[in-house]
Amino acid sequence: MSVTTVVIAVWTYLATGSFWEALAWTVVTLLILQVGYFMLVVRLIYKRAHHAATSEDTVNVVPPLHRDGVWF
Repeated sequence: MSVTTVVIAVWTYLATGSFWEALAWTVVTLLILQVGYFMLVVRLIYKRAHHAATSEDTVNVVPPLHRDGVWF
């Protein structure tokens, strides 16, 4: 994310010669990336919850920390 932002900032500055326009495009880039990451996380959570709700698997009665015989 940082590299993408720096590339956009430098590229815009070199293309326009305006610091303020480069700053504006950099902010727009950051907003688009953040919204994209947020939507990806929401999709992953929804997909996992939907899969768990529609799964016909029985509930695993073994606690997760005891599957391999190691006790914490």
